[in-house]
Amino acid sequence: MITIVALTVLPVKANEAQSDTRQLMQIAEYINVDYTEAVKDGEIISEAEYQEMLEFSSLAVEKSHTLEGGAAAVAAAVKLENAIQEKQDPAVIKPITVELRNLLMAIAPEVTLSENLLPGVQTQVLFQQNCIACHGAQGKGDGELAASLEPAPTDFTDKTRAENRSLLGLYDAITNGLEGTAMTAFSQLSDQQRWSLAFYVGSLAFDGQKDALANVPAVMTLHQFVSNSPNTLAQQFPAVDSQLLEQLRVNPTPLFTTTNPLEMAKQQLRAAHHSYLNGDFKQAQALAVSAYLDGFEMVENALDAYDSQLRKDIEKSMMQFRQLTGQVQQQDTLAQTLDTAITQLDRAQNMLSADTLSDSTLFTASFIILLREGLEALLVVMALLTVLVKTQRRDAVKYVHSGWIAAIAAGFGTWWMAQHLISISGASREIMEGVAALLAAAVLFYVGFWMHSKTNAIHWQAYIRDNIHRHLSTGTLWGIAGLAFIAVYREVFETVLFYQSLLTQAQPSQFMSISTGFFAGVVVLAFVAWVMIKFSMRLSIGKFFSFTTYLMLALSFVLMGKAVAALQEAALIAISPLPFNINISWLGIHATWEGILSQLLILLLSLLLLLGFKPFSQRHSTQQS
Repeated sequence: MITIVALTVLPVKANEAQSDTRQLMQIAEYINVDYTEAVKDGEIISEAEYQEMLEFSSLAVEKSHTLEGGAAAVAAAVKLENAIQEKQDPAVIKPITVELRNLLMAIAPEVTLSENLLPGVQTQVLFQQNCIACHGAQGKGDGELAASLEPAPTDFTDKTRAENRSLLGLYDAITNGLEGTAMTAFSQLSDQQRWSLAFYVGSLAFDGQKDALANVPAVMTLHQFVSNSPNTLAQQFPAVDSQLLEQLRVNPTPLFTTTNPLEMAKQQLRAAHHSYLNGDFKQAQALAVSAYLDGFEMVENALDAYDSQLRKDIEKSMMQFRQLTGQVQQQDTLAQTLDTAITQLDRAQNMLSADTLSDSTLFTASFIILLREGLEALLVVMALLTVLVKTQRRDAVKYVHSGWIAAIAAGFGTWWMAQHLISISGASREIMEGVAALLAAAVLFYVGFWMHSKTNAIHWQAYIRDNIHRHLSTGTLWGIAGLAFIAVYREVFETVLFYQSLLTQAQPSQFMSISTGFFAGVVVLAFVAWVMIKFSMRLSIGKFFSFTTYLMLALSFVLMGKAVAALQEAALIAISPLPFNINISWLGIHATWEGILSQLLILLLSLLLLLGFKPFSQRHSTQQS
């Protein structure tokens, strides 16, 4: 519940944070570009430009103090202001502005991008209608009003300047204007129009590169491309040469085109390899994580239905690759692992191409997705409902229903926001799922512990008589609703993503196969629910609680393994592989020491509980009798 509440209020808080954080990013970028016009060799060469640099650096210090979690940004802003006051060389100023901007990006809200840009002709007309008075018809900063403006309007054809300006900085200047200059806010334009103008003026310095390929492979995301200048991107992504970056500035179409997940995985692996060779182990590991979570994981269900052994082999290779990126002097082994992973991904890509993916494979993948993701949630919800009925609290059933219904709505709501308002990376998704699974495992173990103490019919009747109506208060019932919410929510969002990915791998004529697999999964889940209801209602109270105890403890065992695996995939928990390969995903068992040991702990505690350990309340009751 906390997760979706946070995501619901996020857009409001993001808008507040954008006002200061994005303006500061823009100021840092502006100083980076224009300081060379103010100071040279320790001497002021333009008093007006220098005063502007002083004003902007002072504003950066002032506004950075208001940022939440911006202590490091404050220090960088102060360092920048001092360096400008001392008339330091531009070579000293530029790294400080880059440092400040990177610190601000780390705490800034995600960039909200238009889904597509206006056609080129429409954008040029928009530019002529709104920008030529200052910037000129060709964007050279020589419009009719330019001579009377101080500072002078930007010359967008200046390549040196353009290489240090991000598209996000241009968009923010168009959206909010630039304080202390003649650049006013164009808030009357739509978001799509402002982004189109930003891409257009950002391309003018690279006008000679218009013969860009239509399908240039990109190792960075669109968000990364717009948030950083070409010079910064060249440092962050050594696999992308400067000519390619210039081509993408002129023709960004490949970045707006949905990338095949397996192609994304291969690109990120290659980029991770380049980062490793350049000594940036942290970036290499981040890209290796992204290769799996943002790429391969999106198609593993379809591949599992086609060739489960290949899916396991790819997972093993990618895990080994990620481990190697965190170790030094592993160039040869890393290169060999990369070659193995790329070869395996190529095989998978050939299998899962639209021409070879059969209707039966799509049906099976669709069926498995829903069955695998829905079964755990169903078992928890049905157990909770049956417990309430057995405890003569049918009036409380509505709390469980409200929990799982809210989870379905929240899951789809989170997915919608991820598509339109915020960006949820694969790592963020795994963290969300891992934390939810960990919390659910702990709660389910406690519920199993509690139920075990009630397996004796006499103890249960006494509990009903003395405690049930008092303990199942409104607060407790909302806690039950919360457990139902957690159990369902963690599955819904991932399920939607998997189906979205599956649809991109199919032809429109094959959508019926996916739909049929989905409804087949619904039928099976409904049958399981019916069996659980009929079976549990016929059991005596003692046998029912005994059965439910085993169910809750088993689910706790499974979810603990899945929680650790998810947090490992998000790089929050280390990965120490077992000397042998074992992977039973439906039991949450994976071939890592961390996962196995966490599940063994649940197993040990469960055995202690089931083989003679009695809660204090039960021992005390026995002694009295």
